[in-house]
Amino acid sequence: MRKVLILAAATAALMVSACNTVAGVGRDMEAAGSAVKSTAEDIKR
Repeated sequence: MRKVLILAAATAALMVSACNTVAGVGRDMEAAGSAVKSTAEDIKR
């Protein structure tokens, strides 16, 4: 039973950290998209 509890806690910790990682990647992609859009608008002028 103790091993199951430890495994469940480890799984929960990994899931939470993965969620933060995916959110961070989303913010990075949004920032990159904004930079590309800004550069394209500058070239267009």
